[in-house]
Amino acid sequence: MSIYDFKVLTRKGEEVSLSDYQGKVLLVINSATQCGFTPQYDNLQDLYEKYADEGFVILDFPCNQFGSQAPGSDEEIYSFCDSNYGVTFPIFSKIEVNGDNAHSLYKYLKSEKGFAGFDMSHPIAPKLLPHVEQLDPDYANNPSIKWNFTKFLIDRKGNVVARFEPTEDMFIVESKIKELL
Repeated sequence: MSIYDFKVLTRKGEEVSLSDYQGKVLLVINSATQCGFTPQYDNLQDLYEKYADEGFVILDFPCNQFGSQAPGSDEEIYSFCDSNYGVTFPIFSKIEVNGDNAHSLYKYLKSEKGFAGFDMSHPIAPKLLPHVEQLDPDYANNPSIKWNFTKFLIDRKGNVVARFEPTEDMFIVESKIKELL
């Protein structure tokens, strides 16, 4: 099994196979429009513009499971990302990443790369950790997605090579992307 075995829905409800992205370096994210991490869209769009010509694609999956921070329809989310951050990478239909209704793609991603720990030097991390601990006292040993803007890096062969928690420095994310391009 690889990432290419999964199908997802575009924001317009059309089914797409991730095999359409074979040979590309992918960064798969779960996002939200009303989160403290939402400004990461600026950095993500910069990365996309910088490396798209080298075969880099970001696949964005909005998710409303963390603090209900991704309200609205798929089109409203897309419009927000376009008008506020100029996002041009693919934004797919809203999904769930944890629980009984988790999308099969995210079940697979979590099975490949578990929780990597928070960077506690990030300004949001000290506020986020108590909330995560309250939701799941065994969070450190559980591969679940902890919050919005968790990222999975996929190589050109479809292998999940890294997981970045939302507190990870974007310079580290970029350096790992560059290694695969």
